[in-house]
Amino acid sequence: MNALPAAAANAKRRIRRAARILLTDAQGRLLLFRYAPPARRAFWCAPGGECDPGEDFAAAARRELREETGLDTDCGPEIARRADDFITLENEPVTSDERFYRVTVDQLEVTADGWTDLERAMQMQHRWFTRAELADWPEPIFPDTLLALLDSTAPA
Repeated sequence: MNALPAAAANAKRRIRRAARILLTDAQGRLLLFRYAPPARRAFWCAPGGECDPGEDFAAAARRELREETGLDTDCGPEIARRADDFITLENEPVTSDERFYRVTVDQLEVTADGWTDLERAMQMQHRWFTRAELADWPEPIFPDTLLALLDSTAPA
């Protein structure tokens, strides 16, 4: 996501276990959240976040979906996984172990009732994206392979 200073690039990175949910609606749009951290470029990513200590990926997916959107539902089986090096919102260099889940809803009014203080501080916003918008959005969307991931996990 961001270039690392030389000292940080050489430091041993913590493995950050996280769950992400590809949440689509009946029109095929994908829900993403915008983060605007101070002194960094704003970016978009799918609902989700780090697993709590002792929490498995599926439980984290459900909890994160509930906290970030208000929707409390089983997220189904893991559909994809990926790893990447990046700097967290708290400026910690990590190597991610991200697991992806896919949920489709007819429609959803997102509620911010479960957002953390950090999410509120990052001026988090949400938006439903069409495929065309995802392909040509002016701000970074993570992962940068999101369209391919979405295509490879489309329900049959």
